[in-house]
Amino acid sequence: MLNWRPVRDIEARTNALRRESERIRNEIDQIKNETDQIKNEADQIKNDTEQIKNEAVQIKSEAEQIKKETELLRLENARLRRLNAKAQILLSSVDQLCFPPESSSIPPTPTEPDSKPSSP
Repeated sequence: MLNWRPVRDIEARTNALRRESERIRNEIDQIKNETDQIKNEADQIKNDTEQIKNEAVQIKSEAEQIKKETELLRLENARLRRLNAKAQILLSSVDQLCFPPESSSIPPTPTEPDSKPSSP
């Protein structure tokens, strides 16, 4: 009589190995998917980093431009303050010359009622 038990054991072991092999293939596929995802995330991080670097360079350039413009505005403001001070002095002089105070030592020249304007 033939003993079928070793054949059944071999079939059982073969099936167990197939299941284990399938499980390992699934794990490998999952690891490949996770690896691809990590690579994509790393690429995205590289792109984001490059964009941030470019933005930082642009911001630095804009900051330098703002500093230059601020210095020009300071110089212009100082120039305008000097001009304003000169204008105030001139206006004060005009006021003193054209509109002397009433207590001035120079009396106003009286005009005669019948006087005619002088003709050139």
